[in-house]
Amino acid sequence: MNRYDEEEYKLENIRERIYPWVRKDLGEISEKDAPVVSFINDLRIIFVIKREEEVFEILMDDMLPPDCDVEALYYASCENLVRDVEFVIANTWYGGFAMLADGWHEASSLCFKHIWQVCVDKLEDDLVIMAPTRETVLFAPASQNMVVDKMTEHGTQAYRQARDIDKISTGLMLFSKDRKELGAYEREN
Repeated sequence: MNRYDEEEYKLENIRERIYPWVRKDLGEISEKDAPVVSFINDLRIIFVIKREEEVFEILMDDMLPPDCDVEALYYASCENLVRDVEFVIANTWYGGFAMLADGWHEASSLCFKHIWQVCVDKLEDDLVIMAPTRETVLFAPASQNMVVDKMTEHGTQAYRQARDIDKISTGLMLFSKDRKELGAYEREN
């Protein structure tokens, strides 16, 4: 019997509990053994199955039927995230903002264009975004260089202090209010 035929892995039994996680370093996970979606910069999306309140299992290829559409899985996992996780925006002491959720899915907020669109509409500016760890997503108006600098310092410190398994990246992203998309950010000097 294939693993995807086992009750605990049948797609119809786990579909509602699959979530996207944004990662840079995949650790012991091989892209040959797990469904991975390329994202921005060198970030990638893996999928996890929520087994218990604080227990997640990484979804591997042998848990999915051969005809599984990974793009459809991505969209379904995002729908699960929207249904189950509340994202809240908080102010930082230096004038930037942080995305808060449940301690597991903050970095997954990068998947939601509508969150970032609401923020650029409210701030009337492009956003510089940083996801140093799975539970830390920071952003600031792109035109406020001092705030972006402080945010970068804050994010770099969070990255350094995080456990390796929780680290994502010190790279910066930009959500453009005009293009309405998230992309890589290179600061002009």
